[in-house]
This record gives sequence, structure tokens and C-alpha cells, in this order.
Amino acid sequence: MAEIVSLADGVARLVHDGDTVALEGFTHLIPVAAGQEIIRQGRRGLTLVRMTPDIVYDQLIGAGCASKLIFSWGGNPGVGSLHRFRDAVQHGWPVPLEIEEHSHAGMANRYVAGASGLPFAVLRGYSGTDLAKHTATIKPITCPFTGEQLTAVPALNPDVTIVHAQRADRDGNVQLWGIAGVQKEAVLAAKRSLITVEEVVDELEPRPGALVLPSWAVTAVAEVPSGAKPSYAAGYYDRDNAAYQAWDAVSRDREEFGKWLAEVAA
Repeated sequence: MAEIVSLADGVARLVHDGDTVALEGFTHLIPVAAGQEIIRQGRRGLTLVRMTPDIVYDQLIGAGCASKLIFSWGGNPGVGSLHRFRDAVQHGWPVPLEIEEHSHAGMANRYVAGASGLPFAVLRGYSGTDLAKHTATIKPITCPFTGEQLTAVPALNPDVTIVHAQRADRDGNVQLWGIAGVQKEAVLAAKRSLITVEEVVDELEPRPGALVLPSWAVTAVAEVPSGAKPSYAAGYYDRDNAAYQAWDAVSRDREEFGKWLAEVAA
């Protein structure tokens, strides 16, 4: 059964230097508060995994937490580039960042393979692209039944996956609704998982289209109201577009970013 913990305690116990860490969430329910707690606790040498790294990954990279990024798209959605990400790749600041780039389909299938206990996934999605020339984890494979040339990608099994959801009950069962990206697969693929939620309730009420992560599949749950801001949480709050726009100016300048980092770390 999942344990109910504080956010600080959950990160301290589950996220270690050198870990492979996935913070998933697609357009909403992005675990921003958890990412900033990782920054406060000074984790280093992390391999960060995410299909669509946005500003929380920009923050983690700029804070020097990451040595590698595995991803399929990166940017400040609706605004532009991730400038701390760019600075790390182009100039090695604050530390050099290795990148491993995949397609969305490749990343999703890697999580599915990890959740299924399989060593790799097979798909057609890389045909006609140059990604295989630049990414060692994309390999050709021949179908043993038809002879068709396909592509294999290795399973993703993060040391820890962190996602945000709307609710959990006191037994640690987690309820999530709205746009669900690969949160379920990323949690099931991981060795450990930390779920931050808007609230812990006595009973999970049925909701149309909701998914439930059972307590046995979750390591720890932390109640973190507004834990996804500035992204949105369906049924709780809207996206803070102004915050995404403001981040562009902060992240462009190392000195301005340093001021932001000092405030977060305080």
C-alpha cells in the first residue's frame, strides 16, 4: 500500500543522485512543485526523462540537477525555446547536458514496454527520419513473420516516476482525469513512484473518463495543493499563461535565472 508522505520527505526518500527520473504530464497535471523540490534538495547527475520537457525541466537543467535528457520535444509551450536547456547543450552551463532524442511514438512505446516487463518495443514510427543516425537507442529490426523492416527501441524503466493527479484516498489509490498522457505507463514502468495530488480524500468518487492508479502500484503519495501550477489541473484551476510568458525573460539571462533560483532554494 502506498504511504502518505510530505513532498519534502517523498523526494528525499525516493529521488537520489544519479537516478533516472521521469516527471510526466501532458499539457496539464505537470508535477512542477515536485521538480522544484528536487532543486531545493540539490540532486545532481540525474537522467531526466519526459516526452515533452517544458519549463520545469528548464528549471531542473538550469539548477544543475541533470546530466542527461531523454525526450521527444522540448519547449516553453505557446512561447518558444527553453533557454536554460539551450545554454546547457550549447555552452555546458551550468553543467554539460547529454541529449537522447526520440519521437513521441517512440517514447510512449518505450514506457509501454517498460510497464509490460518487455525489453524493447517495435514500431514503424522512425521510417524516413534521421533520428536513428543520431540516437544509439533506435535500431532496425526485421519482422520474423513478414520480413518488414521495423524499428526497435529499448524499454524505459525509470528509477522513479513522479506525476501529479487530482485526488488520492487515504489508502494511496490515486485518481486522475482530463488529458492523460503516459502517466499510467510511466508509473507502472518505474521502480519507485511519487504521486503528488491536489487533495487526499476519504473516498474516490467515480468520474467519467478517470483512471485510477491502485495503491499497490504507487510507492508514495504527497498532498500538494496547486502542485501543477502554472500548468492546469482539470476541475481545480486553469493554466497560468502569464507565468509561461514570464519564464521566457527569466530563463534567457543567467543572472535573472540565478535570482529566481535563489528564491526557490530559500
